[in-house]
Amino acid sequence: MSLTFRIILIAVSVWTFIYMGRRIAKSQVLISDAVYWILFSMLLVILSIFPQIVEWLKNLIGIQSSVNCIFLIIIFLLLMKIFSLTIRVSQLDVKIKDMAQRYAVDKKIEEDEQKEKTREKQ
Repeated sequence: MSLTFRIILIAVSVWTFIYMGRRIAKSQVLISDAVYWILFSMLLVILSIFPQIVEWLKNLIGIQSSVNCIFLIIIFLLLMKIFSLTIRVSQLDVKIKDMAQRYAVDKKIEEDEQKEKTREKQ
């Protein structure tokens, strides 16, 4: 892994760490979501500082290049995040549907009660 690539990884990781810290401070992101990105950036820093880990991992997996191994790790971790976000979006869709149905039923009951009251007055 070249020195330039290692420096870029460290710089991007530090920037991600600082960016997430600012977003947490401004309450623009949930801490649980930011933890993933902070850990992700720390992992990239560790892999940049200790390229022996990447060398060992690439030999274990049978990948030709350290850079390809880093990209594979990044892609895998991002796919895991996308999968967890897909699950969360699906759960939110179900909740929204339930809320909309409850609202419609409550609205209908309210309208029926108002119609009944106007009939009683007449």
